[in-house]
Amino acid sequence: MMENGNFIISLDFELHWGGAEKWNLTNRKKYFDNTRRSVPLVLALFEKYNIHATWATVGFLFARNKEEIIQFSPNDKPSYNDSNLSYYKFIESNEIGENEQEDPYHYAFDLISNIVSTPNQELASHTYEHFYCNEPGQTKEQFDADLKAAQSISKSNFNLELKSLVLPRNQLNSDYIEIAKKNGIKVIRSNPDVWFWQGDTLDYPISRAIDAVIRISGTSLFSKNKVSEGEVLLLPASRFLRPYTKKEKYIHFLKFNRIKNEMTIAAKKKLNYHLWWHPHNFGNYTGENLEYLENILKHFKKLNESYGFESKSMIEMY
Repeated sequence: MMENGNFIISLDFELHWGGAEKWNLTNRKKYFDNTRRSVPLVLALFEKYNIHATWATVGFLFARNKEEIIQFSPNDKPSYNDSNLSYYKFIESNEIGENEQEDPYHYAFDLISNIVSTPNQELASHTYEHFYCNEPGQTKEQFDADLKAAQSISKSNFNLELKSLVLPRNQLNSDYIEIAKKNGIKVIRSNPDVWFWQGDTLDYPISRAIDAVIRISGTSLFSKNKVSEGEVLLLPASRFLRPYTKKEKYIHFLKFNRIKNEMTIAAKKKLNYHLWWHPHNFGNYTGENLEYLENILKHFKKLNESYGFESKSMIEMY
């Protein structure tokens, strides 16, 4: 008997660590305040619609205070050619606060506690320091040390071994899969098998934005037998949930229809559909984005009832 299709959701949970070298925090505090307020609301929606989801979380956010970030940091830190990419400089130069109460943009112990106490949510790794696997200068040994730090703080503070991994900025490096496996990782989110996810020059993100509205690529759905399975499962992303914005107000319904139609095809054809985004994508127009998400989840519920379409976290696909 053929298995039903699956609806997979993964979130890259970063707060300011998602782009500390390029985001001026002074101008973004309200944005991240809204992000923090939205996380419990997203969790409530997931619980309401029985959604299983994976929260790939930067290891720094696990810490209760700065002392813990330093305590769990590896000795062998990334030696990027571009030193701005190493976020340890923010800690060493006292650019972050002492704890979550003082600095809610660089710590998230309370929010992570909320995630792990919500049914069917998987806490996963987004590396310890938001490690960039394809940036010149860093090494395999540094990546190994980073993952060890992420596992260590997770076990210490939440008594959890992280089994799924999402790589920052989707920098999948095939040479590093074996290192991830040795550090307890069983599932890694991989990029869609689409040309415009294989580079970062200007035409690539433009093409991704167009494809969110009008299909210009092949299918983003996949079957189990097309997934690269071994001791580590490479689980392709299907679609980035582009948030509601005022400038895309009049094409927003096209983005929603694109996702809804892909979900429907996956459900009918018993295929898999993997939707992902960052919690901070809801930092602007939070109410509109929560409504957008709930409409997607309502559609999932219909597909679940009609076709047995199932909600799965990344580890549940292993």
